[in-house]
Amino acid sequence: MRLLRLLHLSGRQAILGSAEAALWGLKSIKGSCNNFCTAICKDVTYMELKNLLKSKKIMLIDVREPWEILEYGKIPGSVNIPLDNVDEALQMNPKDFKEKYNEVKPSKSDSLVFSCLAGVRSKKAMDTAISLGFNSAQHYAGGWKEWATYEFSEKKQGN
Repeated sequence: MRLLRLLHLSGRQAILGSAEAALWGLKSIKGSCNNFCTAICKDVTYMELKNLLKSKKIMLIDVREPWEILEYGKIPGSVNIPLDNVDEALQMNPKDFKEKYNEVKPSKSDSLVFSCLAGVRSKKAMDTAISLGFNSAQHYAGGWKEWATYEFSEKKQGN
């Protein structure tokens, strides 16, 4: 009986040890994936965003809630798709997307830049877009806060 209990305990430890090792392996793969993603999916700076908007080579998607945009303002040329709608919006058929957002739906090869207030939601939106195959997705980490600060400063200086 004692031997049976000992075998049972050591068997359970072996299984738990294997499960822990497997879990550690999954965590390290996830970590590598996030690092890999961060390496190719760089943040866009204020000046880069300004130049990209002038070139009209990107679609800037503001993932804040509509009330935030009404209350605080938005980056000119941005399209408002709240974070909770990004997944669904990027999978819509082009006709429905055009109807709802008054813009041509981006293709998976188009350059997308996501923005929000300060970079947290835009990072989540970028991750969602990448998971859907939009490999050129980036985000403006400074968000509306940084944009408004720079724009106010430029206007004050007369630029």
